Amino acid sequence: MAAKKQGIKKRYLSEEKKDIISGYLFVSPFFIIFILVGLFPALFSMYLSFQSWNGFAPMEFVGLNNFRIVLTDSLFWKSVYNTIVMGLLGTAPQLVVGLILAFLLNQALLRFKQFFRVTIFMPYITSMVAVALVFSVLFSNQDSSMANYILSLFGKDPINWSTSEWGSKIAISLMVFWRWVGYNTIIYLAGLQSISNDLYEAATIDGASKLQQFRYITLPLLKPFVLLTVFFSTVGALQLFSEPTVFLGASAFTRDEAMTVVMYLYRDAFSLQSFGTASATAVILVVLITALATINLTLTSGIGFRRKGVRK
Repeated sequence: MAAKKQGIKKRYLSEEKKDIISGYLFVSPFFIIFILVGLFPALFSMYLSFQSWNGFAPMEFVGLNNFRIVLTDSLFWKSVYNTIVMGLLGTAPQLVVGLILAFLLNQALLRFKQFFRVTIFMPYITSMVAVALVFSVLFSNQDSSMANYILSLFGKDPINWSTSEWGSKIAISLMVFWRWVGYNTIIYLAGLQSISNDLYEAATIDGASKLQQFRYITLPLLKPFVLLTVFFSTVGALQLFSEPTVFLGASAFTRDEAMTVVMYLYRDAFSLQSFGTASATAVILVVLITALATINLTLTSGIGFRRKGVRK
């Protein structure tokens, strides 16, 4: 009898081990793809940042020389400045506007809500080529372009949007804003719909105004969604590449008016064949993203999210 029980136990353990092995097999494709596409390139870039390599000749260890070259290059700091400025102009307003639009779309009295929700999300799924064509027409250097026509109504001279310092920054920032404001709006809308109406009804009975309800109920309960959008927006702003590249075209990598850090990295790697400095730039960018994302999340966590009692 004891031998029979031991055989059953061994069979049970073997079945359990089979389930564990099959579970690992099911999730293994993700880890394999992550190692090949994510982890290995990151580690290899870290290794390349200490090497001098043009993609063909043997690698040569240079220590921290690549970081010295990048950090003493004025064009790199210009790209950092451009990235931060366009990030602030393009992403900071969309967080506020996205929250306002989500609040309006969540109103029960609003008609055609589904239509407006789909419409406001459309720019996010629109092809970058189509976006570039639209904005190249809106911000054309010609006097008859819509942007210059609007400036003429206020008595301002026309601007060469693709060549001027602030003209290119404003045009690209508006492109970023237009593409991503709907994405943040949908996230905020999901957060608003997760808040129970019982809280608003109780606050109304206690005499709280709509502004007080928004400040002491809506904002604190939307904190996880706000932190999520702030994190994504910070990372996305520092990785800005597609919008300035398609807007400026072939001249994007030859001028510094709107060159971003990722464009600087791309230029070093694929135009100058300097993969060592490009990898060093990638490492510096990771540090910069981590630092700024931490600062933004810390500041956002402490602003306007404390729940307080609402008095009559």
